[in-house]
Amino acid sequence: MSNIHIKRRLPPLSALPAFEAAARHQSFSRAAQELHLTHGAISRAVAQIEERIGVDLFVRRNRRVYLTTAGQRLFKTATETLNTLNQTVEEIHRHDKASPFLTVSCEPSLAMRWLMPRLGGFHEKYPDLNVDLRMAGGPIDLLSENCDIAIRRTDFGIPEDYHVTHLCEELAGPVCTQDYWRRYSQEDLFNANWLHSRTRPNAWNDWINTSDLEKESPKSEQHFDHFFYALQAAQDKLGVAIGSVPLVSDDLESQRLIAPLGMEETGYSYAALTFNDPQQDPRIKAFCVWLREQVNQV
Repeated sequence: MSNIHIKRRLPPLSALPAFEAAARHQSFSRAAQELHLTHGAISRAVAQIEERIGVDLFVRRNRRVYLTTAGQRLFKTATETLNTLNQTVEEIHRHDKASPFLTVSCEPSLAMRWLMPRLGGFHEKYPDLNVDLRMAGGPIDLLSENCDIAIRRTDFGIPEDYHVTHLCEELAGPVCTQDYWRRYSQEDLFNANWLHSRTRPNAWNDWINTSDLEKESPKSEQHFDHFFYALQAAQDKLGVAIGSVPLVSDDLESQRLIAPLGMEETGYSYAALTFNDPQQDPRIKAFCVWLREQVNQV
């Protein structure tokens, strides 16, 4: 079957909304009321589709209409198609530079420990811009995830067509409470309970490789599903975790946690990933400028 023949078999797309409404209501009159058209306009639209595809879509009986089997099939596809088109148009408007929304994807631990406590300040500065915050980590397809910005730790390959706005270098080192360090670890870190996370399983080994310590097995260890939980456990005096800046910046400043052995660069950084240069979109530009201001205060 030729492409020309296939195109000729397609129903007139302008008539699909009338057909979908008539099929959903099983009534031309109700469809006309919903679409603010006349009964005749609905009838003509349905007739155009029937003529184009060569089959009856409705059975007309006793001033009522009922979908045929072909009509039921087309109704299902038409509903899905119109819903998809509507969703796509909404997404286009939502991500347009004039939109009052900005969809931001951020790594969960960074979002909870650093970004969210600061978002109130952003809303005060830009009250007409609503941030839709979504928590996710690792590689991201901005288009399929419907995101304007992704804030990520650069520990994976970033697509070449993404624009990367550098935010800050990452620093890491053992963190715990002052009380825990005083009681358990001041003389020997290996006497402490080491807190691990399954999302950053190599954090301790990576840090030891940059330190002057010889590799030894700690006296005790404890594992958590997420980095956030390991840091919270350290704050709750359960042991020593490898914390990173900016994630523990607020904790260090408030002395909820201390970094008794200092912090070292990990070789990774944090960045904002966007489709295009943030300068091209005032929403994204405002958010990236604000992000840079916040990390410069760390």
